[in-house]
Amino acid sequence: MALRLDDIAFLRSERGNQFLIAYADCDTSESNTLPLLSELRKSLSPAEASAVLTTLRLRKKAETKFPRFAGGMLFTADGLQQASHPLVRRYRAALIASRDVLDVCCGIGGDSLAFAAAGKQVLGLDIDPVRIAIARHNAAATGLGAAFQVTDATRAIPGGFSSIFFDPGRRDGQGRRIRHVEQYLPPLSLLRSWQADDIIVKLSPAVDLRQLEAYGGQVEFISAMGQMTEALLWQNRPSSWPSATLLSDDGAYHLKSECRTRVAVAAPKAWLFEPDPAVLRAGLVQDLARQLKAAMIDETIAYLTMDARVETPWGRYWRILDWMPFQLKRLRTYLVERGVGSVTVKKRGFAMSPEALTARLRLRDDDEARVLVMTRHRGKPIAVICAPY
Repeated sequence: MALRLDDIAFLRSERGNQFLIAYADCDTSESNTLPLLSELRKSLSPAEASAVLTTLRLRKKAETKFPRFAGGMLFTADGLQQASHPLVRRYRAALIASRDVLDVCCGIGGDSLAFAAAGKQVLGLDIDPVRIAIARHNAAATGLGAAFQVTDATRAIPGGFSSIFFDPGRRDGQGRRIRHVEQYLPPLSLLRSWQADDIIVKLSPAVDLRQLEAYGGQVEFISAMGQMTEALLWQNRPSSWPSATLLSDDGAYHLKSECRTRVAVAAPKAWLFEPDPAVLRAGLVQDLARQLKAAMIDETIAYLTMDARVETPWGRYWRILDWMPFQLKRLRTYLVERGVGSVTVKKRGFAMSPEALTARLRLRDDDEARVLVMTRHRGKPIAVICAPY
């Protein structure tokens, strides 16, 4: 259900909070919906019971994004989905040098609270009174001093802020992804009317870079713990090739283009390397290959190969045991002869799905396991047999 202002007022009340605490550890799965609602409705109205159940479910989903505070916060489903990974929120907040930040389209307040935690004075704006009410609750629940107000950013925004962070909606009213930056809610072009030392825009990680050419600035693709999370447009930075940032518990790693010379293509060697997704989105596979002294297996495929490992956070290694041009019967014979009974299939540039390949291999129930990397070498399909995890 979509929360209303009345629902939020109830959830923030002493009575509503008592029910949220009492049922915090209950089973909120779909299979238990009717029994749980029936129990809640013994003491609550149907609307109140639904608001409690919705909040309990969203709090459980929010534990990875708001690990310290999810149990006391309020959410909307779309607001939680759009909220950034905690590593990304902290990273962005630390990069902004100014002491004041205007957070346009602040949603449920996740980024505003990260800016406040970094010592910034923050004002969050959103057109939706429900989201602003939730953001205010979340500021109180976390003890962070961000302020929020209902504002239609397409008309006017407050002036005098050194930094503006803009997080436009990237899904329509039916939850479908919006593919073009000028159809974001509100559109990216809105920033042309703003003045600030820094203007930072959160974009879809799948953004088409051609849509950003007229804006200049620098695009940064960010992954957190190996998962692609978002792109940032740093509007007032000098224009350059996109950069990649990898965030982990160990810190932040950055990769930029140093030169555009081509990397050699070679047959699989001792190691196969799969780059981090931020490297792929930033178009920096060959830059990383030069850094690792690696070759490309195919000039159009983002797998690298090398004789010796070079320790790096920028992806994952697989030890190559063998490789061959792909021919189903030959591959099956090879695996059966070596007692391989289970395979994990990875693929890039290979037509058959992992499930279809596994079924057609018809392996026996033997003990050995392998990783099969199905890809191309010089345009032709190959199978790279790697040691298991």
